Amino acid sequence: MSHLELFQTLDKLLCATKQYWQCTAFEHRDIPWPELASKLINLNDEQVAALEANPNELNVFLADSIPALQDAAVLTHIARLSTPTLEFPFWLTNGVKGRKVAQLQGFVAGVNEHALPILEWCAGKGHLGRMLIHHGAPKSVSVELQTKLVEQGNQLAIKHKMPISSHQVDVMSDSSSQYVEAKQHAVALHACGGLHQRLMRLAVENKTQKLTLSPCCYHLFQESDSYQAMSQVASASNLDLTARDLKLALQETVTAGQRISKLRHIETHWRLSLDCLLDDVMDKSYYFPVPSINKAMFSGTFTEFCQWAADVKGFKLPAIIDEAKYLTLGAKRKQVSQRVELVRHGFRRMLELWLVLDRCLYLEQSGYAVTLREFCDKSITPRNFIIQCHLN
Repeated sequence: MSHLELFQTLDKLLCATKQYWQCTAFEHRDIPWPELASKLINLNDEQVAALEANPNELNVFLADSIPALQDAAVLTHIARLSTPTLEFPFWLTNGVKGRKVAQLQGFVAGVNEHALPILEWCAGKGHLGRMLIHHGAPKSVSVELQTKLVEQGNQLAIKHKMPISSHQVDVMSDSSSQYVEAKQHAVALHACGGLHQRLMRLAVENKTQKLTLSPCCYHLFQESDSYQAMSQVASASNLDLTARDLKLALQETVTAGQRISKLRHIETHWRLSLDCLLDDVMDKSYYFPVPSINKAMFSGTFTEFCQWAADVKGFKLPAIIDEAKYLTLGAKRKQVSQRVELVRHGFRRMLELWLVLDRCLYLEQSGYAVTLREFCDKSITPRNFIIQCHLN
């Protein structure tokens, strides 16, 4: 199936199933889909967690009630790069944290550039550029916003005697265009949202010979609350995607540590418990959001959290909060919210692929030959799509 055919198939499916994924889980006090209500409520929390951890099993579970999901696994299957994962010496990976080394190994193997100079976009300390040069690229230019990272990148280039120059650049500014040239291989590993879109547009404008990128964080650095499609085909779609929808595409994550996972569950529980309290305080029946806060707050007490929210949002709390009552009500809301979110998560990979294909189609309509693959296993990063293209 071509990129166009796959996009059109996904677009039709997502348009037909918007009621299942284009919603906000926190807002629901009951399961909003009668055909799924008993099936979802009968799941215990362990079963919910198991389905969350296995997208294929989740699709099977949901497909009985949502037939459109029967082909989800096939539609979202993108072949892995055929190039073997590279190994790098310790001195080159020293200082690279966690799974980032494995991500870089897979991505660099896919780039495999030995002739064109590299442009590394949103480069950080320039780890990607150094690995590409070690693998055979002739030289690299890195652009990065944070001055400290630019300085560290230049220091590492000198230390390892590599032909790399790092520059402090706001890639969203006009000045960034001077770094994008025709005879170049531009690369971006997990540049967020509008940042990688900016590179794509500049590459098209300057007829950059090659471009390799792995998109990430589609909701960030957008010029509008509504997603602005890149390709002509996606621009004609009936999907109107909000920032909330774009975040859904990112909600498949590598398992967090036990402490962070516990705090996330407490946060969800307390936010919904607070909302139950505010139903009484404000005589409301809608979800009332409060801002994000450092996770350390959720190591305290529920009453402390409620007081913080009251101070921030300016509402008045009762003199004494019946913690047991509202935590019990919040737990029931959390059970519903988790199961609504579970259904939404059955569509997240399809939505992400829709967004990635929008980028592929934009490059194809601009004269590029485009390949879409996965560069590593999802256990290393769920943001494992790699778009590779060259001018025809």
